[in-house]
Amino acid sequence: MPSTLEKTRKQISKKRNGVINALHEKSRDSFRLHKASVRDQRLDKLAAARNKKEQPIAERVKFFQKALKRSRSEVLDLTTVQDEIHKFIQQYVKEHDSLKKSRRPGRPASTREDLLKNKIAALQAEYDQGFAVPDVINAEGASILSSGEDPLSEETTTPSDEGEVEVATIPWSKVTTIPWIKVTRAGQARPADFPTKGLN
Repeated sequence: MPSTLEKTRKQISKKRNGVINALHEKSRDSFRLHKASVRDQRLDKLAAARNKKEQPIAERVKFFQKALKRSRSEVLDLTTVQDEIHKFIQQYVKEHDSLKKSRRPGRPASTREDLLKNKIAALQAEYDQGFAVPDVINAEGASILSSGEDPLSEETTTPSDEGEVEVATIPWSKVTTIPWIKVTRAGQARPADFPTKGLN
């Protein structure tokens, strides 16, 4: 999709018979170019912030989509969902432990190590209160997740060498339609809203 700056540059170039490099510093055309450039920068910043907020949700959806594909069943029971939540948290624990082991004795923790430690603590606290997951214990949510082979996506579902299941990417418009639940460590599940404020 062409940016505002490119469109504006093209319009000015057409108006000036293809010559755009001889603009006066305070001319209307240079102000138009500056305004278009600032708008593009603002939109890029907003898109980056949105992607940063959506990334944890997409990771969680993909993780539970893989779990559903691995189980080869239509829905997951509550104990399986709790096991998958434990695996989800453990992936960060393993990464944190490997960073801790690779650090030389007496050296302070790296930024990544501190971030992982905070993330693990936040995930554990969320699990105590109610861990937000796509609703894979009911047929409605599970069917949306298992129908990941979307014609708009480029990936297809294929088993990899390690026995892991690769899943098709679900478009964001479809991710927002998935019903969500909150599962506690005590084994309770309750319906939840889509996590619009993001996740840990």
